Amino acid sequence: MVVVARDRLAQVDEALSGLTGWKAVTGGKTRADSVQAGLAAVTAGRNQPVLVHDAARPFVTREHVDRLLAALELADGAVPALPVPDTLKRGDGLVDETVSREGLWRAQTPQAFKVAKLKAAYRRWPTGEEPTDDAAVVERAGGSVAMIPGDPMLMKLTYPEDFLMAEQLASSRRILRMGQGIDAHRFGPGDVVWLCGIRIEHDLGLVGHSDADCGLHALTDAVLGAIGAGDIGEHFPPSDPRWKGASSDQFLVHAVKLAQAQGGRIINADLTLICERPKIGPHRNAMRQRIAELLDIPVHRVSVKATTTEGMGFTGREEGLMAQAVVAVETPL
Repeated sequence: MVVVARDRLAQVDEALSGLTGWKAVTGGKTRADSVQAGLAAVTAGRNQPVLVHDAARPFVTREHVDRLLAALELADGAVPALPVPDTLKRGDGLVDETVSREGLWRAQTPQAFKVAKLKAAYRRWPTGEEPTDDAAVVERAGGSVAMIPGDPMLMKLTYPEDFLMAEQLASSRRILRMGQGIDAHRFGPGDVVWLCGIRIEHDLGLVGHSDADCGLHALTDAVLGAIGAGDIGEHFPPSDPRWKGASSDQFLVHAVKLAQAQGGRIINADLTLICERPKIGPHRNAMRQRIAELLDIPVHRVSVKATTTEGMGFTGREEGLMAQAVVAVETPL
């Protein structure tokens, strides 16, 4: 349950599109109200676990969740916590006293609870009083809360400088993977060539099981190569009649969706078309625009280049044309 302000519901629904099991819920005026709104939407057995997490802590991992769930075997709740490392002072402008940090911990989220315990604890919480976290609610109701080792990566984004640090940390948790694709088709009877999703009038056509779009085929293989997902023939076998004459747009979109399902993000694409004819220059901008749409990236991250082989080889003899593509995909570690 993603708990948000009412005016953000549509935005969250759009962000969650395609993800199964997620739902947006309207929050309340306070954090406690929002937590209770989320809990009200949860249907689970009494001893089923529920986790409450602050979106302001973006670096939660599966390992954190697994440790919390394991700790729930012996307690009503569990929280990640870090020992306080700094000397503590009490005062307002001037120091009144130095406070011992012995036995003090910094609680983080996500926090895990048995769902019935947390719901019952909130029902007993005094009206008008705001708890600082959900563990405090369970503690006051007499529940036991275990502490597991916290993680500095579970930092909370509070001040402007926190966001700069978070961006640096996020970039260090992702890698750039490169993929290469090469495709070639021979010319045959026809009067139209499809290249990079653009229809080009020509005195010949390209021969292939689908629409023989070399540019999109090379790009598809480049994306699949970057994520280690085989090649275009594995996903769209030429022996399958479903793809006879098919538009190659759907091949590239399929590869992009596979990358996104792995948490990947297309960074840029560089495509080289090798042919004597048709001339690419008049169609270059339209090709870049179409490729950008299919890859879901800005057009300035798409390069389409053209070259000839100076009359040499099958492209030089105008027997066919060739495409080479390189695509960069950023993925989680």
